[in-house]
Amino acid sequence: MRIKKYVLFFLLLCPLLLSAEIYKFEIKGPIETITEEFVVDSFKKIKAAGDAKLVIIEMDTPGGFDTSMRTIIKEILSSPVPVAVYVSPKGARAASAGFFITIASDIAAMSPGTSTGAASPVAVTGQKIEGTMKKKIFNDATSYIKSLAKSRKRNVELAAKAVTDAESYTAEKCLKDNLIEYIAEDINDLLEQLEGKEVTNVNGEKFILKLARERIVTLELSARQKFLKTITNPNLAYFLLIFGLLGLYLEFTHPGIIIPGVLGGICLLLAFLAFQVLPINYVGLLLILLSIGFFIAEIKIPGFGVFGIGGVLSFILGSIMLIDSPVPEMRPAMHFVITLALCFGLIFLFLTYKVYQSLRTKVETGREGIIGEIGVAKTDVTTVSGKVFVHGEWWNALSTAGNIPKDSKIKVESIKDLTLTISLESKA
Repeated sequence: MRIKKYVLFFLLLCPLLLSAEIYKFEIKGPIETITEEFVVDSFKKIKAAGDAKLVIIEMDTPGGFDTSMRTIIKEILSSPVPVAVYVSPKGARAASAGFFITIASDIAAMSPGTSTGAASPVAVTGQKIEGTMKKKIFNDATSYIKSLAKSRKRNVELAAKAVTDAESYTAEKCLKDNLIEYIAEDINDLLEQLEGKEVTNVNGEKFILKLARERIVTLELSARQKFLKTITNPNLAYFLLIFGLLGLYLEFTHPGIIIPGVLGGICLLLAFLAFQVLPINYVGLLLILLSIGFFIAEIKIPGFGVFGIGGVLSFILGSIMLIDSPVPEMRPAMHFVITLALCFGLIFLFLTYKVYQSLRTKVETGREGIIGEIGVAKTDVTTVSGKVFVHGEWWNALSTAGNIPKDSKIKVESIKDLTLTISLESKA
């Protein structure tokens, strides 16, 4: 009887274990290589699980890299189950690359108060695209969005205008003119609207959505991806660069401290890792490196001022130019850059000045420290021998010219083999 109970319990549990699920993940912020990696990994997990009925991508993005966008679209088009792109929450947007991804989806939905479009190609460094290159890029993007819209039976003309004329559309406009299929208040509202609907994917396969009581599985960024997302924040990346340069500068000018050098090296490597994702203007980076050269030159070359001021100006200009993206979320706040650059420049000038002072200060210890010291002749000092008292110590001494009487004030000219060469201290 007990075995029969276990068998009955297992049979009741099987439908629950085998039930299909709804998978959901988010695309938030700029679309770059980390987002691309996360989406690819998410689809791999979904395909490996083999129990998905629907994939929902909740999106709020200003756009991003074309290459990352196309990789994400390929994943959507090759998905074995329907993919719904849901622009959410209220006030969100699916601009630029986000618009392409929305149009590529099997199901397109938006929250009230959201927008999409503004998909004209721009250079990641903010530079203008002109001439033949502009035609080439725009024609490629236009044909791509037309192809996606046509394959999804969406409004091809409006989709193309988002690229050619940078048009942007509200959720209501998109629903009315067949750019999306649904406006939903939240995920639950979207699932209720999708219940029982027939969806055809890009390959012509038809799916009847039975979503009632299905569990929603949320996929998250891995720990590594979260870390990379954090350090690629433009403000943090710029701070890491400055802190790294400052740490290395302290180590180079004060050898042996170790900690600033170690921390500076780590911060600098993390900054360069972030720069692989962010759109870096290398002229700006070279100006920053040039400023370090100016600060070092200020130490080596006599005369305080010119190189130091040049270093500060070079550093500020380089900082302003360093990250220049048309997407605001992919560049640091200008007030943050100016404030940090000025503080950094002043710190560098202060440290440079202190190093310069230390190099100009007369050595007060060892062999060099006694040269130039004033003492008293304790015996008559000749060109052959004599005794003097200098720096609290008795020394053998030789005169540079003639005899020096006992009790005369003398000045140390040089030292050799523990014997001082002295001269008579001139009177004021």
